[in-house]
Amino acid sequence: MPPAQPRPPESPRARAASAPSRRAFLSAAATASLAGAALGALPAFTASAAPRRPPATAETSGAPGDARHTLWWQAPADEHSMIGQGLPVGNGRLGALAGNDPARELLLVTDATMWTGGLNDSLDADGQFPYGRDDFGSLTLLARLTVALPGHDLSAVHGYRRTLDLAQGLITTSYVRSGVTYRREVFASRPDDVIVVHLTQSGGGHHTGTVTLEGTHGEAPAVSFGGAFPNGLRYGAAVTAYTSGGGRVRVHGDRVDFTGCPDLTVVLSGGTNYTPDARTAYRDPSLDPEQLARTKVRAAASHPAAVLRRTHTADHRALYDAFALDLGTSTAQQRSLDTWERVRHRAQSGVPDPELEAAYVQFGRYLMISGSRGSLPLGLQGLWLDGNDPDWMGDYHTDINLQMNYWMADRTALSPCFDALTDYCLAQLPAWTDLTRRLFGDPRNRYRNSSGKNAGWTVAISTNPYGGGGWWWHPAGNAWLCNSLFEHYEYTLSRAHLEKIHPLLKGACEFWEARLVTTTLPGSTEDVLVADSDWSPEHGPLDAKGITYAQELVWALFGNYQTACAELKKDTAHAERIGALRERLYLPRVSPKTGWLEEWMSPDNLGETTHRHLSPLVGLFPGDRIRPDGSTPKDIVDGASALLTARGTESFGWANAWRALCWARLKNAEKAYRLVVNNLRPSTGGGNGTAFNLFDIYETGPGRGIFQIDANFGTPAAVVEMLLYARPGHIELLPALPAAWAASGEVTGVPVRGGFTVDLRWKDGTPVSVRIHSTGGHATTVAHGGTLRAVALEPGRSVTLKGFDR
Repeated sequence: MPPAQPRPPESPRARAASAPSRRAFLSAAATASLAGAALGALPAFTASAAPRRPPATAETSGAPGDARHTLWWQAPADEHSMIGQGLPVGNGRLGALAGNDPARELLLVTDATMWTGGLNDSLDADGQFPYGRDDFGSLTLLARLTVALPGHDLSAVHGYRRTLDLAQGLITTSYVRSGVTYRREVFASRPDDVIVVHLTQSGGGHHTGTVTLEGTHGEAPAVSFGGAFPNGLRYGAAVTAYTSGGGRVRVHGDRVDFTGCPDLTVVLSGGTNYTPDARTAYRDPSLDPEQLARTKVRAAASHPAAVLRRTHTADHRALYDAFALDLGTSTAQQRSLDTWERVRHRAQSGVPDPELEAAYVQFGRYLMISGSRGSLPLGLQGLWLDGNDPDWMGDYHTDINLQMNYWMADRTALSPCFDALTDYCLAQLPAWTDLTRRLFGDPRNRYRNSSGKNAGWTVAISTNPYGGGGWWWHPAGNAWLCNSLFEHYEYTLSRAHLEKIHPLLKGACEFWEARLVTTTLPGSTEDVLVADSDWSPEHGPLDAKGITYAQELVWALFGNYQTACAELKKDTAHAERIGALRERLYLPRVSPKTGWLEEWMSPDNLGETTHRHLSPLVGLFPGDRIRPDGSTPKDIVDGASALLTARGTESFGWANAWRALCWARLKNAEKAYRLVVNNLRPSTGGGNGTAFNLFDIYETGPGRGIFQIDANFGTPAAVVEMLLYARPGHIELLPALPAAWAASGEVTGVPVRGGFTVDLRWKDGTPVSVRIHSTGGHATTVAHGGTLRAVALEPGRSVTLKGFDR
């Protein structure tokens, strides 16, 4: 996780590489004269297969505009504060923030692969990686799209309202001008691979204005444009517009003009020639992104807007509807408030707002569906930027943020969204292995293996899409990534997934075979294996051996690798060798000085007491070696609880989310709930909390806050853990149900590790109906209070349980 203080200074080389004189971006704007609808006469280009179109009579579950799934506001975004006020849309790789001003619809468009930088395989003088926008690289904006409507200024309209329908994946803006009701929809379609802005009206009005598309790297406005970064990545975008009847739409120089149109549909597409293949340096030289974008918008524009919307909605709801959450009923007063007023009222009054709290979970699911399908995984800001200089490059931080982004996916029935992380790690593995082989043993690297041996792969704290690392080496990062990938297997029981990730697990284990060192415990003759010199993210000594963080992650990695080899019936001898090493691993003890679980294999506290990271508690969450069920020695559980207490309940959003998850594991419902609602407090003056648009804000200094997406995913994961804890073979109901949600509630479609899903309904804090459905699992136990039930099911079968005591 990035530090709260400013990032480490860039090396002189990185600063030089970031200088404007080096940013010789290429651009080529295509402004050919077009007839009819924009781009209508462009030459054909190889396009994706036509998407399946749902019939016009198709209906999806739930009602569009359902208040429990709809967020709404009474003001558009300030164009200068889009990151905290713009509303997000995305199709998994192409995203946008929409401003929704009546007179000027602004979309800031990002492609997940729009990255500068490269392999970054030359170390700085300290043996660590450079970390600049050109050497390591940065996620950047692709384009700005503006739909201007002169005369529709906010001062000239009334009844303004904009909504984000989480269930439909749809932003809607409505207002009245001169007696005419105008309505605008914005959505990002995965099947058509486009972003759509659809303008309609009722009451005899019309739309007159302009559509302008601009690049963000020096390209002139154009109906389509292309360019390239110095790293060879090519990019492009295109826009078109059309009306269903009446009025006129035409290309006029560098823009699209529309006049007297009763309705208007604007379609945008764009992307890069990035490909997840190390053999081609992650670029496809045969792909022309501009031409492909033009092909995609032309294909989409051959269909009415209603067809595009219906196709998008069916695709979105296929994921969204798999999970439902009811935490109780809010008051009529709470429901009457718009979303921002409601957030502020919740914080000021201290009164629980269960529907808002459930909607926050669903907002996280909406962001996951929108941001993680068929492309790169979600980094620090997901798909949503307001400029080309995101903090920490918008990168992939491997010491918590990347992992936290995906804690929610399986827990809320979005397992297909997890695939982006798997595919990323597989695509990066050749480069990560090569960098580890060539550079990790550099004598300047303070984290190198003292044995002189080197094998397998590891990563840096920051990673990019080109196999490159940034900032410092992060030896235990390989174990944490592998454990995340293996946990996904525990949810899905997909043998195909296990086969894919096996090389990652094996290479990480090979790395640790070469890295572990033997030490004798003080006052004992017992020899144990400990991790070589490392840093407990992100504080304390830089060169401590046997840090709890690494010991816990490697212990879990070795166990997961043994399980994978047994399931796949391969590498049996190697798995046995790894198992023998696992038996010798040192596991943390409780400090006799502090009473806390030790972080540095030392009784002393060598760091910050209230530090944001919970690095020594990875065995509590996301691991589950430390359990308060009697299977773990009581002193270890108490030591973990004492350390967690010392860390406090006031921190950054992602840190609060991690704390909430840990307290849920310790079955402390009220502390977990307090941390959840801490993240729902409104961010003011750049402080920690929730922004106008529900993005989580991370305070980086007095009066300055930035958007960082991990809390938007970590907090929903905490809510689910409070309602349901599971590991393979065991399910516990309502382990940390707070008083605020105890009266009644329901959660359905919750996947659990071991191959089951659970539907759970409760009243007065007690389960009243529990349905267990096997998605591949055969046996588990189900517990609540003093009741324990054994369940045996064939895959595809279900059972309903009742009669749990308190």
